[in-house]
Amino acid sequence: MARPVSFVDTSVLCNLLAVPHMDQDRKSVLTELTERRKSHDLILPVTAVIETGNHIAQIADGRLRRSCAERFSEVLRMVVERKAPWTLNHVEWDAVHLLDLIGGAGTGSTLVELASQRLGCGDLSILAERNRYLERTSGTTAEVWTLDEQLASYS
Repeated sequence: MARPVSFVDTSVLCNLLAVPHMDQDRKSVLTELTERRKSHDLILPVTAVIETGNHIAQIADGRLRRSCAERFSEVLRMVVERKAPWTLNHVEWDAVHLLDLIGGAGTGSTLVELASQRLGCGDLSILAERNRYLERTSGTTAEVWTLDEQLASYS
């Protein structure tokens, strides 16, 4: 059986990158990263890249914003060069993906119901990415590594 897979959520990535005001759990996330690398394959979902980039762009202090953007850029470069602790998830943004989002990505609720309960489309998209990954692989399990309690409840 293949090693289990952890999809890295935006909440984890922001802590790893020390995004100001979004890194309060940095120490424990760094420790957990060390442990997870021993037992899991780590995947960086496209959604986490987009959301993290948006959080960085909204940092008020220009100096901190640039510094954080540089760290983020370097992490993305490491992914491309296969030097990062995770790989990028390949997902097609197509009708199947959108239908999975609308249908609630296997949560048992629809996008409308989940949005009404304050589960964002970014979180839902990470779940959809995980579902698509599981559809094209066999013999593995996949979870979302997140600090968000609501998202974790669907992982």
